[in-house]
Amino acid sequence: MKIALAQFNATVGDIDGNTARIIEMIGAAREASAHLVVFPELAVFGYPPKDLVRRKDLVARNADAVASIAASCRGVTAIVGYVEPDPAGAGKGVYNAAAVCADGAVVASYRKVLLPTYDVFDETRYFSAGAAPVVVPVATDDGPVHVGMTICEDFWNDRQFEGRRVYGVDPVKATVEAGASLLVNIGASPFVAGKQADREAIFADQVRECGVPLVSVNLVGGNDDLIFDGASFLVDSTGAVVARADAFGEELLIVETSRPKPNALRVYPDRIESIHRGLVLGLRDYVHKCGFADVVLGLSGGIDSAVTAALAVEALGADHVCGVAMPSRYSSDHSVEDARWLAENMSVRLTVIPIEDVHRAFESVVSSEFATAPDPAPGIAEENIQARIRGNLLMALSNKFGRLLLTTGNKSELAVGYCTIYGDMCGGLAVLSDVPKTTVYELARHLNVSAGRPWIPQRTIDKEPSAELRDDQRDQDSLPPYEQLDAILELYVERDLSVDEIVAGGFDRATVQRVARMVDLNEYKRQQAPTGLKVTSRAFGTGRRMPIAAKYR
Repeated sequence: MKIALAQFNATVGDIDGNTARIIEMIGAAREASAHLVVFPELAVFGYPPKDLVRRKDLVARNADAVASIAASCRGVTAIVGYVEPDPAGAGKGVYNAAAVCADGAVVASYRKVLLPTYDVFDETRYFSAGAAPVVVPVATDDGPVHVGMTICEDFWNDRQFEGRRVYGVDPVKATVEAGASLLVNIGASPFVAGKQADREAIFADQVRECGVPLVSVNLVGGNDDLIFDGASFLVDSTGAVVARADAFGEELLIVETSRPKPNALRVYPDRIESIHRGLVLGLRDYVHKCGFADVVLGLSGGIDSAVTAALAVEALGADHVCGVAMPSRYSSDHSVEDARWLAENMSVRLTVIPIEDVHRAFESVVSSEFATAPDPAPGIAEENIQARIRGNLLMALSNKFGRLLLTTGNKSELAVGYCTIYGDMCGGLAVLSDVPKTTVYELARHLNVSAGRPWIPQRTIDKEPSAELRDDQRDQDSLPPYEQLDAILELYVERDLSVDEIVAGGFDRATVQRVARMVDLNEYKRQQAPTGLKVTSRAFGTGRRMPIAAKYR
């Protein structure tokens, strides 16, 4: 059987655009003599649709689009993800479904059985659950192949939580028992660094148990905070992955279940390269899908802004990136020098706007009131004034020139509140907000290797990190060393371990307590932060929903 894995980049709500692309890829699959072409989960509507599925007009348009897609299916069968309205209007009124299109009509529809409600997923809020397996004969040159359908979570059944039983039904087993000789899984599985190996291992393990080959087609592209890495694959009946599509790019991969091509097994990128490519894809799609062409960001000469600028140039092109240096009396000479060097290396326009006059004016305006404070000595309030001046200037430039403002803070800083709300947190997209500081340094070195030259100045990589908001300031005046901080944050934020459990792992109790307290106290900041791109198993935002006014510490 010849199958086309139609891994494409859907935009949420763009039903007309998604439909046109689907029909185009069906035509290409037909020209390649494919018997079956498979598209990702909710390919017509886009994923995640969130509350847009409550819009009856959009759901109706998406159903009409499936009919037009089916009309294009002559000489090839297509499986397409869409939002299926429930004709009875029962339950949630809609299903996360897969339409089987053949001979100009929708010949069957499968409804997703397992609806995830963990991490970034909230599908029971929107969809009713399906109940029955669907197996459809698909015509081939050698006779019909009985194809059984599943959707994303249906294939993660009881596997994702270290063996703990999560669901009371097993859609894969039910589909095989219904007579499937080939399994299809259409998915919109978000990227997490290191997840692809686990995904393939879990899927292959189930294939070995049931002895039926599998085609898994995953969405690719960025939608809001989520990045979808594609990397669709074919697993033969022994559980071996024998074909894999490109990661982080669209592709129509043609495979033959009996004779997979040896060169069809693309190598999935390693951890740091996958983060690199994922951030570039997520940044590009967020900017373009939100209707922007250009971005602006502050260039401080530091590592975070340098890496953000490099990713933006790769995603959008140097002509679409504008850097702004805003030195104050506390800025070191090398800050502006390194910002200039970076801009020259990347052919990015750099604007220098000194903030000294504005800073002194601010200080003058508040000086009499600040003098009445219980502790009138200069401190965080004075430091934050500078960050907020910079945030105001960047937002003004963003508004005036129609450029999306990128914030440059990393996950380590955001976790412990080492950032200024309404200051350096201003912006439309937080590119590195799920990238720990130690990984930011890895990315910088990786980007230089990829470029074949010191794209990011070596001095930027080597110098001690500093916010430069007071004389001789260093990040480690306020924080534990980043290697230690990031290790604790991974355990506390991503794995939800308690202070006692982390201390039992060999960490100093006072340090762990301090870090945990900073994380807890700064939830209010994170909930006012711009959208950030998810690359770890637990990102701040939709995947981590914590109370602000609470006494659990």
